[in-house]
Amino acid sequence: MIKVYVAGPYSGQLMDSLGYMRNGMRVCTELLLAGFAPFCPWLDFHYFLMLRGEELLTKEDFQNYSLAWLEASDIIYVLNGWENSEGTKRELAVALDNKLPVFYQKHMSVQALKEYWKDVV
Repeated sequence: MIKVYVAGPYSGQLMDSLGYMRNGMRVCTELLLAGFAPFCPWLDFHYFLMLRGEELLTKEDFQNYSLAWLEASDIIYVLNGWENSEGTKRELAVALDNKLPVFYQKHMSVQALKEYWKDVV
């Protein structure tokens, strides 16, 4: 399976964040249905639900964990709205440094990505 790191906006005002999470998780679901193996950072909130007592996970913990998955990915798929996301800009810089192919949602839908990779693989 092609490992796809999905990057895009995450945080903001509460309603914006929930919208970003919904969109990111939906795109990851579409990628999984299309036969890809997506990394979905919008599912990270589940870790907070599992913390006990004094356990703590920081933003830096999540950034480091995400970057490890980015470096193990085959491609990066960047969601609309990334231009206003400092985290996504950092992820994009790492992807470019690692010479990962970059695809943007605004230029290529999940279905088009599937068709493209069908011919490449």
